[in-house]
Amino acid sequence: MSRTRSFGWIFGGGGLLLLSGCTIGPRFQRPAPPPVNRYTASSAISGSHRYPGIARQTFIHGKAVGSRWWHQFRNNDLNAWVREALANNPGLHSATAILLEAHYALRADQGIFFPQISLGLSGERNRSSGATSGGVFSPPLFNLYNGGVSVSYYPDIFGLNRLLTNQARAQEAVARDELDAARLTLEGDVLDTVFNWVALNREIQAQERSISDQHELLTLVEKSYRLGADSLLDVENQKSTLASAEAVLPPLEIDRADESHLLAIYLGRFPAQLAHLPNTGFRGIRLPRHLPLVLPSRLILTRPDIRAAEAQLVAANAQVGQAVARMYPLIELTGSAGVESNHWSELFLSASRIWNIAAALTLPIFEGGTLVAEKDEAEASYRSLFANYESTVLDAFGQVANVLRAIEHDSTTYGADRRALQAARRAFALVHVEYVEGAVDYLSVLTTETQLEQARIAEIRAHLQRYTDTVALYVALGGGRLPGSSSPASSLNHQPVPRDTP
Repeated sequence: MSRTRSFGWIFGGGGLLLLSGCTIGPRFQRPAPPPVNRYTASSAISGSHRYPGIARQTFIHGKAVGSRWWHQFRNNDLNAWVREALANNPGLHSATAILLEAHYALRADQGIFFPQISLGLSGERNRSSGATSGGVFSPPLFNLYNGGVSVSYYPDIFGLNRLLTNQARAQEAVARDELDAARLTLEGDVLDTVFNWVALNREIQAQERSISDQHELLTLVEKSYRLGADSLLDVENQKSTLASAEAVLPPLEIDRADESHLLAIYLGRFPAQLAHLPNTGFRGIRLPRHLPLVLPSRLILTRPDIRAAEAQLVAANAQVGQAVARMYPLIELTGSAGVESNHWSELFLSASRIWNIAAALTLPIFEGGTLVAEKDEAEASYRSLFANYESTVLDAFGQVANVLRAIEHDSTTYGADRRALQAARRAFALVHVEYVEGAVDYLSVLTTETQLEQARIAEIRAHLQRYTDTVALYVALGGGRLPGSSSPASSLNHQPVPRDTP
């Protein structure tokens, strides 16, 4: 009889082990790769258009983006600011803490694969009522001492435990990819802020030159008025033009200050801690000539937002499997062993030993449609996230296509604006001389001066656009971080943690 029971336990345990390898629910399948081999509908883009005297940028097809892509601009100040932002930005600290949270949540969920063992010790003194035994005498007092070990285990027969950990692992991947996306965004923001500051600094210098030209022109108009060549109306018009030029300067200075304040925040500083920026122009920042261009089939791996959207799909797929697994039986194995006695001295006698072995099976029979509805809800959530994934991929390809076209034409725009500025400078110099000689009137001088001011601003902004579009390309291509490059390390040990206080 005992041999029969032994075989029953062996076959039953073996059956559980075999079943524990089964996983109920849909197996995750990665979305199909994009069905395109280029980013734009027209012919392949090789680089920016050639323009005399303007540096041309070319694309290296199939080349990956380097992890420190901002070094391509060859500016030490720029490199130092990006490093400082990556080390001190509070937004990145928050994203890193979220990754650590997801990592420890995964570790906590993985504990379900192991037996849960606990040790219990208790001692109590009791006195019960005499009414419970029908007596009239005072019941005796007694002590009860108990000690034992209890074990519980949930065999993963239908894969519910595995699905729970798969979901937690996917949530960790989401947090990791979102951290990569936050880092990439911050890197691009730091560069764009510096470039905007440089451009605004140049605009301020250009506006100051325009104000100086307007002052000089006012002096000439007043002199001409005294000689009778110009009217008082011309003098007043020039004063108005000068005042308007002076009014443009404060907003530019405010915008420049805003950019420096924004850079300080990106660096994790207060605005007062970044007193000034080095007076560097675009000449001190090298525009990359050879730009990487990853293959369209690789973009879904290099873009952290696409990877995060795919990881969300993995988590949603695990949720569907969990909803299915809850329709199947749940088995719990428990056991305990220990000692129990009224006296410490008898606690370890054989008569004081106690033990218990149990197995429980829970099978849902009727849930009022709850389990089916929960499965349908999980499937609808998966479909929603799949549509979000497709939208993320399309947006990513759209961003790359837009910036490729922009870079293709940036050199032409900058070259034309630069040529227009040179022509405006020559025209202003000529009309200035002719006005002094009396060959042209005040209106011609004013028109030429306005054209020169507009040409200065257009040339600066076209130059800025080349830099910001280059940054946009690196960001759109994913910034060079490979999947899993961010790990939940101990980089937040310096962060404040709530602690118990006495």
